[in-house]
Amino acid sequence: MRILICPDKFAGTLSAPEVAAAVERGWHSVVPADETVARPLADGGPGFVEVLAGATGGRRIPVRTVDPLGRPAEGEVLVVGDTAYVESAQACGLHLLSTAERDPKTTTSYGLGLLVAAAVETGVRRIVLGLGGSATNDCGGGMLAALGAAPVDAAGLALPYGGAALAAAEGLGGTPRLRGVELVAATDVDSPLTGLHGASNVFGPQKGATREDVLLLDAALERFADVLAHALPDCPPGLTALPGAGAAGGLGAAVLALGGRCESGIALVTRVIGLDEALDAADLVITGEGSFDHQSLRGKVVAGVAGSARDRGIPCVVVAGRVSTGRREAAVAGITETYSLVDHFGGEERGGVEAAMTRPADGLREIAADLARQWSR
Repeated sequence: MRILICPDKFAGTLSAPEVAAAVERGWHSVVPADETVARPLADGGPGFVEVLAGATGGRRIPVRTVDPLGRPAEGEVLVVGDTAYVESAQACGLHLLSTAERDPKTTTSYGLGLLVAAAVETGVRRIVLGLGGSATNDCGGGMLAALGAAPVDAAGLALPYGGAALAAAEGLGGTPRLRGVELVAATDVDSPLTGLHGASNVFGPQKGATREDVLLLDAALERFADVLAHALPDCPPGLTALPGAGAAGGLGAAVLALGGRCESGIALVTRVIGLDEALDAADLVITGEGSFDHQSLRGKVVAGVAGSARDRGIPCVVVAGRVSTGRREAAVAGITETYSLVDHFGGEERGGVEAAMTRPADGLREIAADLARQWSR
C-alpha cells in the first residue's frame, strides 16, 4: 500500500512534520513494507515556512526580528527561486504571548515588516506572506513602519504601535521600500477588514479584546483604511469590504493596499509541495489537526485534503487531538473515519485531555499502528 500522510500541526504540541513522522513510525511498526509518503501541510499560519522548506529544499535565512510587544524574536526567510516566503506568526503570533499579555490595542506587526524587509534584500521578485495565528489588529501599520512608511498623526509624528492608535492616523510618513516586489498574502480567512464580520469583531476577542476594545479597534481600522486609500496609489477601491482584508488583524488589507493580492494558503501550499501528484498515487490518506471541529470543514487543511481524496475515490482518515464533528457531517466532507487522541487515552473523564497534550506522539504512533492493522493489505 501507499499511504499519504498530510496533517496540519497539532497546535500547542506538535508541528505538522512531527505529526507526520509519528504516524509514519506507528504504521511501519506493524507493516514495514508499506510505502508512506509524508506531505505535512499548513494554511498560512504557524508552521507555514517549515512545511514549505521541508518540501522545497529552499534556502532558509535566519532573521532577527521582534514579537508583538517589541521583544527580540527569531524568524527566517525561505527563498525558493525568485520567491521568498515569510510567516507572520514568527513575529506576530498569538503563541508568542501569555494570556495576560494579549492586547490587540497595543500589539504590533512591526516584526513582520522586518522579515519582509529582509526578504526584499535577497533580491527576489515575489514575497509570499503566510497570514494566520496573529496577536495583532493593527492593519499592518507596524509592518509599514518597518518598511519606512509609519502611520503618522496630523502633526506628522509617528503614532504609537498597536491598533488603537490608528484612530488618530492622518497619513504615512514615507513610501514603503519594496523595490517593486510583488506581495501575495497566503490565507484562508476571507473576512473583510471592518464590520460585524471584520477582523476586530471576529478575531479580536481571542486576541484579548473586550467588547469596548472591539468597537474602538473597528473604528480605528476604518480610519486607517481611508489613510491607505489616499496614501498608496495601488490601493484598490472599497478596501474595507474586500475578501481577505481582515486576515491576521488587517494584514491582508495592508498587502492589498500595497498592490498585492490574497491567495488561498492551503491551495498555495498544496501546489508548491506537489500534493495533487501524491494524492493521485495514494491508496489511503491520513490527515489531521489539533482540534477537528465545525471550523475544520470551512477552508481548513483537513477539509481541503478530504475533498481532494473524495474526488479521487480514496478513503481519508482524520486523526486529531480532539474530535467534535459528527460522523455524518464528516462523511459528507469526504472523511471515512475519525480518531481522537483524547478518546484513545480514555476520554475526558480518565485524563485523556492531559495525556493528549503531554503524550501526543505516543498516541499518534499507537493509533497509526491500529490503522495499519485495519487497512493494510
